[in-house]
Amino acid sequence: MFKKGFKRIFKPLKLLSEEDVNAIHAVTLDILRNTGIKFVSKWALNFLKKHDCIVNDEDQIVKFPEGLVEECIRKTPSSFRFKARAEKDDVIFCKDVVYFQEAPGMHILDLETFKPRPPTKQEYIDYVKVLDYLPNCHLTSPYPYFGYEEVPAIMLMPELMAIKFKYSSMLGLSPYQSDAEIFIIQMAQTVSTEICGVISQAPPLTWFDNAIMQARRCIEAGFPVGPCSGTTFGATGPVTLAGTVAKTNAELISMLVLVQLLKPGHRTLMLLFEVPQNMRTGAPAFGQIGSTMANALYNQMWRWYNIPLEACSPGFINAKTPDFQSGYEKAINGIISAVSGANIVQFHGCIMGELSAHPVQAVMDDDIAGMIGRFIEGVDVNEETLALDLIHEVGQSPGHYLGKPHTAKWWKLEQFIPKVADRTATYDDWLKKGKKSSIDLAKEKTKEIIETHNPIPLNDKQEEDIQRILEDARQYYKKRGML
Repeated sequence: MFKKGFKRIFKPLKLLSEEDVNAIHAVTLDILRNTGIKFVSKWALNFLKKHDCIVNDEDQIVKFPEGLVEECIRKTPSSFRFKARAEKDDVIFCKDVVYFQEAPGMHILDLETFKPRPPTKQEYIDYVKVLDYLPNCHLTSPYPYFGYEEVPAIMLMPELMAIKFKYSSMLGLSPYQSDAEIFIIQMAQTVSTEICGVISQAPPLTWFDNAIMQARRCIEAGFPVGPCSGTTFGATGPVTLAGTVAKTNAELISMLVLVQLLKPGHRTLMLLFEVPQNMRTGAPAFGQIGSTMANALYNQMWRWYNIPLEACSPGFINAKTPDFQSGYEKAINGIISAVSGANIVQFHGCIMGELSAHPVQAVMDDDIAGMIGRFIEGVDVNEETLALDLIHEVGQSPGHYLGKPHTAKWWKLEQFIPKVADRTATYDDWLKKGKKSSIDLAKEKTKEIIETHNPIPLNDKQEEDIQRILEDARQYYKKRGML
């Protein structure tokens, strides 16, 4: 058993010619060989020096031989299984399967005032439960919100992951900060699940020690790792898409080399989070077509490298409310990312950049994800779906297909039925039923999920162990004067 995701049955969209792909790869290799990548880690510098990299200890710059780069790309698995605490929630990353993942926001958006605010602990729990329920949300980010009221900052990541482990059996990514990954890894092992350790890059062309330590600890635990970019075109990368793709590929491949040297064949998922800069305001231009085009280029490049890839930017939009803008920004970015070859599309829940999120938005996004999934699964053409015998049987008007066994069997397979879109037949029906908008319907559905959905519980021993690990974390930070 495992989560099937959506199987794309057609060739993915390509924006680059074969010559374009080769040109971007050549520039990527040139950056790695001649410009180099900064590793702010004495351990990493020494380790890479032992593996034939050219290391400048004073500047902390590492330059990578082309042969070593190509060898490490070949060693990276092209597909792998990611194991959840419930087997039904396992996922398998492979070329033509697309999964959707929740996209976080710092605060909850108050849907009455449209002002972000810190969520309560119960609101945090409720959101995790909603995500666990949604049929087209297959994985989670490290956290749906960046915290909740009254939890100490240094304990945020262990506390948030503990809630996620308790109220959801879904797989997800894992954060790091001030050694928090020590305790998160222990919790994951306690509840018999895996995590994918995010390794965030510091553009341009730099990796810091805390990211490198996250990679080492996850590799030691046997968990997948996810090197993650974060370039803003025109700020931390060239404003041109081709230039930023080449630079970002070099950044990610440098970490890929480190991972594969540490453990050849280790499971690795590449995460791309690229947005243009709004040159008029200086803010990241979330939700723009530039992000979507970048995703399509990266998807094509990493399919060429034959390594699984997550498109992180589609869920991060510029709309401030769940409205028409949020719908078109998510739908356009999501579908282009899916048809161009992403293995994961980060999508559900986020409203404005990384500043806000809401479960009502996630419920609405689940319908969009389902529609995208239905599209990429394409059309079955066979003797039964062609229905020639049935067409002969029904004949001309006034014949019809209502009530036929073929219709009863196939209509739900052929059609996608949204959960919170207005499906009333006429304006009169809609008026009689209260003129409910999709947001009204999503609010009702969210309330129903929170009240009725029961995630797979932890057993008593797991609950006790999670609390013990959290207490160990508190004592760890107290001894260091951080709590």
